[in-house]
Amino acid sequence: MTMAPTATPAPEELVTVIITTSPTPSAPSTELLEQIAASFRKHCQALVRCRVIVVLDTYDHVSTKPRLKKGHVTPDGASKYADYKANAKRLILKEYSPTGRPYGHGDLARTQEKAEFGSGAAAYASQDNTVVMNITTTKDGRVKFVEPVQRLGFGLAVRSALRMTVTPYVWIQQHDWALVTDIPLGPMLQIMHENRTPATKGEEEEKAAGSYQATRPPVEYICFASIRMMEYATSDHVMHFPALRGITQLHKQNFTVQSMIEGGGIVTSRIPLTPFFHWHDKPHLASTSHYLDQVFYSRIAIQRGAFIEDTVGHVARDEMKEGNWKKWASWLYYPGEGKHLCLRHLKGRTWRGVEAELAAKLEYMRLNGLDVNVQIPN
Repeated sequence: MTMAPTATPAPEELVTVIITTSPTPSAPSTELLEQIAASFRKHCQALVRCRVIVVLDTYDHVSTKPRLKKGHVTPDGASKYADYKANAKRLILKEYSPTGRPYGHGDLARTQEKAEFGSGAAAYASQDNTVVMNITTTKDGRVKFVEPVQRLGFGLAVRSALRMTVTPYVWIQQHDWALVTDIPLGPMLQIMHENRTPATKGEEEEKAAGSYQATRPPVEYICFASIRMMEYATSDHVMHFPALRGITQLHKQNFTVQSMIEGGGIVTSRIPLTPFFHWHDKPHLASTSHYLDQVFYSRIAIQRGAFIEDTVGHVARDEMKEGNWKKWASWLYYPGEGKHLCLRHLKGRTWRGVEAELAAKLEYMRLNGLDVNVQIPN
């Protein structure tokens, strides 16, 4: 499928990066976020020129044993998290400053908003099913920090940020996934723009006639492959299900787009995509409006503390197994026929930072009678 060359806005004017972070063993260090920023600069520089919303989620309970996915932290983890949030803000204000000069305190404005969850029925009138969020925004509107006073969880963190987004697309970024391959963000955005889910009356008529999506399947969500998603199109996630096999055979393709560059030249890009039969939380590019309409269709779609892929993601996959994939319009970037890794997991729930990891290795060597002066492999 080849599209005519068009002059489109720069990717950084079309995308908001939404970063979600929460307590980690490496706090108060920002090494996880630093690795993500470094991977952006190396593999997709536009992502550090975009608007950014950082949701600094909190914890639910202080306990003797950390269970970070459940919102449980130790007293030490709780005490370090306030410093981590301050450090994370400083890092982002530096990385995302368009002038090269970090934003200062005079550049910031503060407001409050609420995130609702659960049922709004009269039966629950005695419960205030909302979470107050403290919002800090740079005066140019390009950087925003969201700090809930109660834990939101990944799902509500994303929804809250989406509602504050003013761009048509978002890049969702968890705090412990780094890019390991170049991402052709501009061509991907052009593909998504040219292959939107029908919205206008004319497009709906084409859809009803069977001509619109028959040749132009919508592209509203693009995920990126981690190690467990290699060769996805021929994996058991697809091949064991007739409907998913058929959709893959019909729609897996190289999208060819032509774009105009400064000076009037034309660049041709071929972007390999395969249908993806889930809605994952790991880094992805998506349409803002589609996300809000499809995933967050009501206040009860995602409960407080829940993850999207563990809830709505399974609903989506079940519908796709019945052949209803175009409703979700989810794809996987598929370079090298799925043999090309795109993401590396930084293991934020267990990684303790460079210094702590080194100290643990040295202690292990000491306890096992090994020479602590030898070079330690990573």
